[in-house]
Amino acid sequence: MATIANNLQLVRNRISQACLKVHREVTSVTLLAVSKTFPAENVREAFNAGQKLFGENYVQEALDKIATLSDIRSELEWHLIGPLQSNKTRPVAEAFDWVHTVDRLKIAQRLSEQRPTHLPPLQVCVQVNTSGEDSKSGCAPEESLALAQAVAQLPRLTLRGIMALPAPSPDPAVQHAALRLVRTLFEQWRAAGLAVDTLSMGMSNDLEAAVEEGATLVRIGTAIFGHR
Repeated sequence: MATIANNLQLVRNRISQACLKVHREVTSVTLLAVSKTFPAENVREAFNAGQKLFGENYVQEALDKIATLSDIRSELEWHLIGPLQSNKTRPVAEAFDWVHTVDRLKIAQRLSEQRPTHLPPLQVCVQVNTSGEDSKSGCAPEESLALAQAVAQLPRLTLRGIMALPAPSPDPAVQHAALRLVRTLFEQWRAAGLAVDTLSMGMSNDLEAAVEEGATLVRIGTAIFGHR
């Protein structure tokens, strides 16, 4: 039976191979282990195998894990990658290191106001809905630059980049086209003067395509922890 440590190594190997294919430095891609629905002991097992960045979708579940793993809190980096409602911003501002799912200014403003002053600025990404799916969060691509510019002005936040969840497809060509659209937006933001460095895209099934299209952070769950 594959262990989490073995799976992590397999994922790192996939990242390395994808980087090699397009002549990227392996260090230019960060691995975020998506631990949603898996217990704290699985997170600890991954941590013991060298993984320090973890992504969670559900606020209360994440808060429980953060509390359970408080003995290693200073060595972990917690990322919220699920939709965030305005009534949940305070605990997120107080407990997380990153939020990938800012999709409207109100959420960003609340996070900014509620981020404790004794903590470093909250690192945030603007989520963009590039596929136009009603079931997915995210601002429209044509509205993303204005939102990003507004978020960048808020105190207690640091705008890092774009997060996207392109519609899944088994076709590599379709994967590349969807991911390339996200990269194009990212490049437009930089051309407009935004100091962004994070392109958060790519999951277990499209990891290679995402790396080849410029992802700097890939969010991998199933390939590390197994099927939910």
